[in-house]
Amino acid sequence: MSSTLIRNAVIMTMNASDDILIGDVLVIGKKIAQIGPNIQENEVDRIVDAGGKVLLPGFIQTHIHLCQTLFRGRADDLELIDWLRQRIWPLEAAHNEESVYYSALLGIGELIRSGTTTILDMETVNHTESAFQAILESGIRAVSGKVMMDYGTEVPLPLQEKTEQSLKESVELLEKWHGAAGGRIEYAFCPRFVVSCTEELLIGVRNLSAQYGVKVHTHASENREEISIVESERGMRNVIYLDHIGLARPNLILAHSIWLDEEEKRIIKERGVKVTHCPGSNLKLASGVAQVPELLQEGIDIGIGADGAPCNNNLDMFQEMRLTAFIQKVKHGPTVMNAKTVLRMATMGGAHVLGLEEKIGSIEVGKLADLQLLDLEDFHVYPSFDADWYSRVVYAATRGDVDTVMIDGQIVMENRIMKTIDKPLVLREADRTLKELLARL
Repeated sequence: MSSTLIRNAVIMTMNASDDILIGDVLVIGKKIAQIGPNIQENEVDRIVDAGGKVLLPGFIQTHIHLCQTLFRGRADDLELIDWLRQRIWPLEAAHNEESVYYSALLGIGELIRSGTTTILDMETVNHTESAFQAILESGIRAVSGKVMMDYGTEVPLPLQEKTEQSLKESVELLEKWHGAAGGRIEYAFCPRFVVSCTEELLIGVRNLSAQYGVKVHTHASENREEISIVESERGMRNVIYLDHIGLARPNLILAHSIWLDEEEKRIIKERGVKVTHCPGSNLKLASGVAQVPELLQEGIDIGIGADGAPCNNNLDMFQEMRLTAFIQKVKHGPTVMNAKTVLRMATMGGAHVLGLEEKIGSIEVGKLADLQLLDLEDFHVYPSFDADWYSRVVYAATRGDVDTVMIDGQIVMENRIMKTIDKPLVLREADRTLKELLARL
């Protein structure tokens, strides 16, 4: 069993006590075995000199679309429904196995490069196997699933599914990939949103997710036009409808949840539904600003996600943390969403959303070694004398400060060099497969 000793780091544990200490972390196999000063080096396979660097839990992004990374810059300056119907759905419909694979690797490379070690990912209707293969090879931790769409207007033919076929394909993927890579990969049912799903499909997801004990991930209440469509077709608002059909359970994770009324907030709280906040996407699509401080006050679990590259246009948690803090201060005042609160959302908050709080999200003995090392020896994060560490990370640091990343005890990036992804190859193949995809449109 391999072992790594990370020596002399500033350790921001993000544990229940928010301990910050200077010392060492010993990783044996996949797990953190010891934390403290002057850990003995006997028979350690690798020593990482972290003097002057900051050790953090890896970021946990709770809403990502790896299949959309190839579409960066191709759906700018539109609101959600037009963005989907005019640009994203036609592009997704033109995907093949190769383009999904390199889109996923391109996104994963960006995520790891900026300190993200775990994602909740929603793919497209077809070729999900290719995304799972990219996840497997790259070493990232992921909860992912194929998008499910059996209803809706202006949906391209390749994305139109039959209900039973959508459920069948999802189960087949689940049975192959859930628990793969020693548990690093998990499956989630991913009905896109109520606008593109029949009630029969959603009830099928409800029953199958309970049978298999897995998460359900969907979009809800992101956009006011979306809500109007749901109300006109189903006779009630998004979250109320999901509760009506029995999907509002602790295993349900809602992306966005911007336009919630009081009844919907009550349902989310009482049913234990989880929420993922995507401020960059919400601002760029002009969808709105989620009621994050109010939801946190109610004890609702909330994570942060960058969403997809064509609606952000990057997958950088440092940017999302800053936006999470700043957009609320305009309405609620400067003391709301302080740096510690936001960093907790990006780490332990995400772990709670995914039900993985016993495994990841903090630096504690016995937890999986999903870690990032930041080098803050630079102009933009100085002075360091008597500085607040949370402030330095959330308000000043950038993805360029991420030096080394470890997932499941494996170093996947070291000294800013990717270890599990061939960067030149992925960049070259991303361009090639996009060119071929556009020719298929």
